[in-house]
Amino acid sequence: MKADLYNMKGVKDGEITLPKEIFGVDVNLDLVHQVMCSQMSNRRQNTAHAKNRSEIRGGGKKPWRQKGTGRARHGSRRSPIWIGGGATFGPRNERNYKKDINKKAKRKALFMALSGKKEKDFIFFISKLETKKGKTSEIASFLEKIKCDGSALIVLPEMDKNMILASRNIEKVDTIQARDLNLLDLLSYKYLIMPESSVQVVKENFLKDEK
Repeated sequence: MKADLYNMKGVKDGEITLPKEIFGVDVNLDLVHQVMCSQMSNRRQNTAHAKNRSEIRGGGKKPWRQKGTGRARHGSRRSPIWIGGGATFGPRNERNYKKDINKKAKRKALFMALSGKKEKDFIFFISKLETKKGKTSEIASFLEKIKCDGSALIVLPEMDKNMILASRNIEKVDTIQARDLNLLDLLSYKYLIMPESSVQVVKENFLKDEK
């Protein structure tokens, strides 16, 4: 499987051979949806927490005597029916949103997403992605030359501080290391910018246990 290879000037710089096991997989939307929902749930931060009546301060004394006042009987000001009392059926931070997903299914869904983007020409393969001065203008100019007119995820072969600094001020552009590539981040961006070396890293990290 072949694909065009570009340089930093946005000019075609040859071709790259892509592994069919990663970029030529048939897409199963049900599997992609299942893995996406799993990863979204695993990233969910369970911070919402409403206090129940046992956690509300005060309320130790009975508001008024049981009989003879003409009012309804009450035992505590912490009751949910009182203003300032505990919440009934409110969100609790004890809830576990984690969802397990099979490792092979997660990897397969990632390959499907990469194959789908490759089929729609939403992946730009670069011979060598680099910035000499770490300037945002360099990356912005490069994206303009290759006509990347939407959100983009730059897949780095390894940690590159200059590239991260140069791209972080561009709206809807982010970076990720190739070994950390995942379905949810992949689907969050329209375009994928992949240097030739990143393809090799993806192949080494995600195909080693495929057989």
